[in-house]
Amino acid sequence: MDVQSKETEMLDLLERLVNIDSGSNYKVGVDQVGSELIPYFQKMGYEITKMKQDEAGDHLVITHPAKKKASILIVAHMDTVFEEGTAAKRPFSVREGRAYGPGVIDMKASLVSVIYALRYLQEIGSTAYQDLQVILNSDEEIGSLTSRPIIEKEAIGKSYALIMEPARRDGSVVTERRGSGRFTIEVHGKAAHSGIEPEKGRSAIEELAHKIVKLHELNDHEHGISVNVGMIEGGNAVNTISATAIGHLDVRVATLKQAEEVEHKIEEVCASSDVTGTEIELSGDMRRPPMLKNKKIEKLFHIVKHVGAELGIDIKDTKTGGGSDASFTSAMGIPTIDGLGPIGGNAHSDKEYLEISSLTERTLLLAKVIERLVEKENK
Repeated sequence: MDVQSKETEMLDLLERLVNIDSGSNYKVGVDQVGSELIPYFQKMGYEITKMKQDEAGDHLVITHPAKKKASILIVAHMDTVFEEGTAAKRPFSVREGRAYGPGVIDMKASLVSVIYALRYLQEIGSTAYQDLQVILNSDEEIGSLTSRPIIEKEAIGKSYALIMEPARRDGSVVTERRGSGRFTIEVHGKAAHSGIEPEKGRSAIEELAHKIVKLHELNDHEHGISVNVGMIEGGNAVNTISATAIGHLDVRVATLKQAEEVEHKIEEVCASSDVTGTEIELSGDMRRPPMLKNKKIEKLFHIVKHVGAELGIDIKDTKTGGGSDASFTSAMGIPTIDGLGPIGGNAHSDKEYLEISSLTERTLLLAKVIERLVEKENK
């Protein structure tokens, strides 16, 4: 099988996937993506276990019966950040060597890449495609709340984890990520007319403003700590003292120690009110630990780099502040490489794109990396 010759049918599958709305909170669409993919794996002899979910899409755990204990875990997600109706407004399109559409690079192109990498291995007679397990999860974009336990359970005993987030724009894979957390601050005050009897009110918005200032003082960008209240809600009329206000907080850290310290400081900030008569409810936690580039990850990267060189690709690595499921496997001590998907950019926006030339190139790279890792395990 020549992967390059499959580009047209790969793009056909990608078009079908992109034109399915599969936002994290749109279960029907995410499950439809899964239904599109399942037959491809079944045709190669894989067994699919659906991990049923009430609200998120069903997660898929895909294994080959020929190998009871697989050595490689591949993780990719089927959900996107886009709301229902986006695909109809902005369907899959191709222009000047790039493909566009909601989720085209993050990460529906990677779903296609996984399938065709495994097909390639099967068709050239390599049994390496059997020595792995694939998890397709449905809530990565909202923190992998229900899929994290599945990923961590299936990762036990694996020698390597390959995470299929897209490669960076320059083609780099990812060997280091910051940890991340999400928190919600809900403030309760007392409503009153701001013109007639303002003294009877207790402003929840004022209290939230105090908290935002104190939380933003926790920023230490030089050392990788980012604290940002990115969304606020509150009040119901301009002439009313607000009875409620809500702040949504995003946190990024570079180390596990920072995660513990920042979470404690957030709790301290929200432990007492600055505006008398208001009450604060804090919820949330640090969702993903940081992915730290250690010796195991370094060794795995050098394998990927060497395989790339054999294919004429100069593979570089990088670190990023964004989160992914790579954090879970790396925190378990499993050698993990992320960003093994095709190349593109502008993810999560209406300008999201895939560099079409990278689709077959990175698919072959993935296949050859799998083959090399299985060979290494069997020595």
